[in-house]
Amino acid sequence: MSSENEPLIPSAEDETVQRDSRTLRNRALVWSVVAVVFIVVAVVALVDPSFVSDMGLSGKLPQDPKLAAQRVLDTAPVIDGHIDLPMVARFGWRNNVTDVPLDGQMPMHVDIPRLREGKVGGFFWSVYVSCASPEDEGASFVKATWRVRDTLEQIDVAKGLILKYPNDFAYAVSASGIKLAIRDRKIASILGVEGAHQLGNSIAVLRQYYELGVRYVTLTHSCHNAFADSCGMLIPSVPRHYGLSPLGFRLVEEMNRLGMLVDLSHTSDMTATQALLHSKAPVIWSHSSARAIHDVARNVPDEVLSLVGFGEGQRDAVVMVNFNGPFVAADGEADVEAVADHVEHIAKVAGVKHVGIGSDYDGIQVTPKGLEDVSKYPALIAELYQRGWSRQELAGLTGGNFLRVFEGAEKVAKELQAAGTLPKYDIYDKREDLPIYREL
Repeated sequence: MSSENEPLIPSAEDETVQRDSRTLRNRALVWSVVAVVFIVVAVVALVDPSFVSDMGLSGKLPQDPKLAAQRVLDTAPVIDGHIDLPMVARFGWRNNVTDVPLDGQMPMHVDIPRLREGKVGGFFWSVYVSCASPEDEGASFVKATWRVRDTLEQIDVAKGLILKYPNDFAYAVSASGIKLAIRDRKIASILGVEGAHQLGNSIAVLRQYYELGVRYVTLTHSCHNAFADSCGMLIPSVPRHYGLSPLGFRLVEEMNRLGMLVDLSHTSDMTATQALLHSKAPVIWSHSSARAIHDVARNVPDEVLSLVGFGEGQRDAVVMVNFNGPFVAADGEADVEAVADHVEHIAKVAGVKHVGIGSDYDGIQVTPKGLEDVSKYPALIAELYQRGWSRQELAGLTGGNFLRVFEGAEKVAKELQAAGTLPKYDIYDKREDLPIYREL
């Protein structure tokens, strides 16, 4: 059974069988009970056929969209590609994890009670640090800044919050770790770096972030960097490298070797196209939507979406739809229906197996009506169910599609490492702090 269709949370009956199947005697007892239940259900079904459907034993969902959404999320909870919770701790509590009341009412969109209400099974904690000003970093990005230091602090904050609430969060660094956390009824917690400007122009720093548990790096944020061009925000930025720089191509290769997901949110169309074609592993957009639905630079155009898929000349990927109001619709028009329009368009162009959820909660000021915080994910599932999405398609959207892509990247990394692929030690050619190598 593929990851996108596999229930992440087993039913109570499945768990009972797993626990009691250690001896033949207990197995016999369990199957006796199951047989009795089956007979009872069969008898009741003869009287009321809708009973089987309502219990979910037939694989069908209730007609009521809200009930159907709950049923889907009971076994396929949301894995969100991008939440900026560490930034809230940074600016709200000056990184003091001890004082952050995550088990109570937080000021933005995310806290434990609302995560539970929204049936969240996991999310990427974005360890985000803003772009430096051009004056601070210089024309060639080589002036010293505090970006790596602040990234390390954000990693520390995220890990601290995860450890502070062990009954709710489970730190994860792999697809299997995410699945295990969800099956334990915990919220899988994975780290992502939002912008290669946080690498300090160094592929070596990428490797160290990986060792610290980071599992994706967004190639750019809203600024160009030494590796790649950004799309800017609402209108396109003037290109610097016209896509990936030479060092950027090497960065993608090293990410493939490590098993670090290449994240194309915030990148220019040329950067995204080149990365898709160059990467040996599946890639993600951790929080991006469809430009054909709302024409802003941060959204993905159809010509790039057409490169996503399983066919020749395509790359497996998942586009995790952003909830930021200005990226969803015109001012004042963002709502759950508009977000569903983005989901459906990506599914139409790239395929239903290539769309996911990347809300950007805690990092946005304007949320869509009906999707005000993490408790509201069921509303999106209900809306799509009303539009005809099947249980399997919805389970792919909520997390299965992402898990397939993550597993694919892990598989490529194992293959590259087994083939003896060496780490990339390329140095940014604008650096002036290292002597120029001369053969002796």
